[in-house]
Amino acid sequence: MAQAQQKKESFEKGYSSHKQKLAEVKKKLKEADEKSELSADLEKLKLEMSDLEKQEAEWKKKEEELMKEEKLTPLNIDTICKEGMSKTLINKVPPPPKQLTDEEKADRQKIFVDKHKSEIKKYGMMQKYEDSQQYLSDNLHLVCEETANYLVLWCIDLEIEEKHDLMNHVSHQVIVMQFILELAKSLERDPRSCVRAFFSRIKIGEKQYQDAFNDELEAFKSRIRSRAKAKIDEAVKEYEEEERKKRLGPGGLDPVDVMETLPEALRECFEKQDIELLKTRILEIPKEEAEYHIKRCIDSGLWVPNPNDKNITQDEEEEEEEFYEAVE
Repeated sequence: MAQAQQKKESFEKGYSSHKQKLAEVKKKLKEADEKSELSADLEKLKLEMSDLEKQEAEWKKKEEELMKEEKLTPLNIDTICKEGMSKTLINKVPPPPKQLTDEEKADRQKIFVDKHKSEIKKYGMMQKYEDSQQYLSDNLHLVCEETANYLVLWCIDLEIEEKHDLMNHVSHQVIVMQFILELAKSLERDPRSCVRAFFSRIKIGEKQYQDAFNDELEAFKSRIRSRAKAKIDEAVKEYEEEERKKRLGPGGLDPVDVMETLPEALRECFEKQDIELLKTRILEIPKEEAEYHIKRCIDSGLWVPNPNDKNITQDEEEEEEEFYEAVE
């Protein structure tokens, strides 16, 4: 239909330009005849007039072909834009909605879901187009962005819970709702008046329209899977960060990180929990390097200088010195 409209507009523009030029040449010829002028310009005008008359015949032929194509255009839901006797017919175009802030949108969404959650879920579980059409026709208040928004969040939750089949099913209902809303936008009509129009068209099974629907459905499910994975990754990251904070020693270091950065010889002592071996190994490395690792062990809680008396507090330097002296 868009291509046909473009073709028609292109024809009308070209034909209009042709008729304007034809009128100009006729006027010039008439003026020349009245003055009884014989010149090269007059001959040129006559030749131009002859060409334009030939073009006129071609334009007429194109016009007839265009009219014939319009008559042969098959009737479909877009060319028949008037509803019949339907209780869902709403002809008035709704006024432009008031621009809401993010907070107002969130409040509106919450109020709507609190009131209609069970109805939205019932729609989301439907399988047949006929059932969905009848249910939405009987519950026109569900034909809105808030319903689509809730279904999207539900799909993400289902994917996180690994209920993949149910997610795929609800995703189909999401795209149905979104196509109805998009149809309303394109026609500048109230979405509630487009329920019947959408289902009439989707049930016809027009290949181009069905392919567009299926492509959007697959793309939507892919986005849901990606978003669910991202949320899972975020949750895992938050959990790991909480666990890391719980592990932090008195100096604010993570014992796991410190253990991984210890020299192999010292790490083996902590893994075996062998103090005697640690005393031996610590003397085998330079004192400055040993003090560095000892400090990190104390700050992370891997080493407690006074394990039998945790109420005794000392400066970090004293703790390091005590440890080093004990080893020596």
